[in-house]
Amino acid sequence: MFNEDFSGRAILLTGATSGLGEAIALQLAASGASLWLTGRDLAKLAALAARLPGEHQYVQLDLTASSELEAQLNPWLPDMLYGFCHCAGAVDTRPLKLMKPAASALQLQINYAAALEIARIASLRHHMPGAGSLLFISSVYANLGAPGQSAYCASKAAISAAARALAVELAPRQIRVNSLAPGFVATAMTTENAKLSTQALEAIIAKHPLGPGSPEQVARAALFLLSPHNTWITGSELIIDGGYSAQ
Repeated sequence: MFNEDFSGRAILLTGATSGLGEAIALQLAASGASLWLTGRDLAKLAALAARLPGEHQYVQLDLTASSELEAQLNPWLPDMLYGFCHCAGAVDTRPLKLMKPAASALQLQINYAAALEIARIASLRHHMPGAGSLLFISSVYANLGAPGQSAYCASKAAISAAARALAVELAPRQIRVNSLAPGFVATAMTTENAKLSTQALEAIIAKHPLGPGSPEQVARAALFLLSPHNTWITGSELIIDGGYSAQ
């Protein structure tokens, strides 16, 4: 019988202190994984680590500067890393006439550039010497359009495309690379940070035939793609959106 058993496997997780990252951390820890947790808020990271079974490492990480990530991560990461899951994300809803370069750059930096740089560091042979799994949290907006989301859509499309290229590149080392594309899930990022009106949120939710998703539902899909049992799944994007994109 298929079993999500991550015992003895170390996984690096960004954006662990809220939303999807927190839900994935909880389910990975419950499945026996050892977690290397990163986030912007050190107090929240400590509180999360205290809630998880087993012992876990955490570090405050600023994703806005890719050039500094290697110096922060290299001395801290373990020598036998199994996986990496990029859950950190940024969204800023702005129509084109109000779009500023800084707002676009921030979303591209956190959703794409930082994800790619951390994947590079995590997959170095002195961190990931054997088979492993990389997972990027993308979005249905990687393939669909939405008003005010041009930079967000672009950043998610970029990381989805990068995942497919990395899947081919890293296959000789038996490192699998996939992406997960959720629809609307109520988190701080999709509600408060996205700066959407109540009316806009209700309209988006109404377009999901099975209703909005939960972080726990997305986390179960993430564990499936990260799982060491799925050795023949790579270069795939799993859409989990309650039927939103089927219409």
